[in-house]
Amino acid sequence: MTETTPGWLSSDDLEMARAQMPILYVEAVPVRVDDSGEVTSVGLLLRIGPDGTVSRTLVSGRVLHHERVRDALLRHLEKDLGPVALPRVPASLQPFTVAEYFPTQGVTAFHDPRQHAVSLAYIVPVTGDCRPRQDALDLVWFSPQEAVSPAVQSEMPGGHGVLLKQALAHAGCVI
Repeated sequence: MTETTPGWLSSDDLEMARAQMPILYVEAVPVRVDDSGEVTSVGLLLRIGPDGTVSRTLVSGRVLHHERVRDALLRHLEKDLGPVALPRVPASLQPFTVAEYFPTQGVTAFHDPRQHAVSLAYIVPVTGDCRPRQDALDLVWFSPQEAVSPAVQSEMPGGHGVLLKQALAHAGCVI
């Protein structure tokens, strides 16, 4: 059967690509901001992993072949937060950081046992009604102080807690 949706790999092809080269991802830290642009809350997704563990995570996903980074970011925000989240993607697509995930723990603060991945990370204000979709169970809004608490950070595997702290620091949140 011929694949008619461009940019998608079969599960086997994706597994083979992951074993041979870094995969490009985008990650978004959804935030609510006040009228002066200060972060008032951070949205974290609640997910169940393939192994049955429950964790908190950020919006994240692959950039497809022949897809612009901006389009990938919007696609994943809509996929995870719903069609009326009303994200305000930055005019400049310069990420606040680049996270390098390795299958070997300890190379960086970021770990993904499936692959070597490079992720462009963005802080994205959302103003609409966010309702998790796809494989997310819930979306919970935390104050910046709650989001960096040891309890919440312990629920964020693979370095997402580190990425969240970097995002809040970049946004000028004093924690």
